[in-house]
Amino acid sequence: MASAATVEAPNRRDFLFLTAGAVGAVGVAAVVWPLVDQMNPDASTLALASTEVDIGAIPEGQIVTVKWRGGPVFIRHRTKKEIEDAENVPLGELRDPQTDQSRVKKREWLIVIGVCTHLGCVPLGQEGKYEGWLCPCHGSIYDTSGRIRQGPAPLNLAVPEYAFLTDTRVKIG
Repeated sequence: MASAATVEAPNRRDFLFLTAGAVGAVGVAAVVWPLVDQMNPDASTLALASTEVDIGAIPEGQIVTVKWRGGPVFIRHRTKKEIEDAENVPLGELRDPQTDQSRVKKREWLIVIGVCTHLGCVPLGQEGKYEGWLCPCHGSIYDTSGRIRQGPAPLNLAVPEYAFLTDTRVKIG
């Protein structure tokens, strides 16, 4: 035969323990929340995380420089000749071999971070032997795909994360 369990009626001490525990939990949460919340990025930092650019007004053959995360980003509307020149370069000639197709999402648009990979200077557009970019400080020369062709720079101009929102809008970051 099963024994009948006796259930005691809650008393005043049980109520005080539960109330003290609840107040303590709320107090701990009130102290911990600001400490965790202050670790979130500042609103100004979040604002710099990405930028949208209207590329519809950029004529073919032009380069526009926009600011993203405090630095320059080059957006180049390439001509058919610039695209063909970039696609026809043998990879064996490149110090940092990358195909043009791996550096662009749409053939006519090249988007690269505008900082020389040698010492962080800002290259000048449509300059140099390959009509890409020329770093005036130390003579690094990049082609129309932003790949290093001559000079002391060790790497190609970096390609940031970006996505085409429409045919005329791109989001960088």
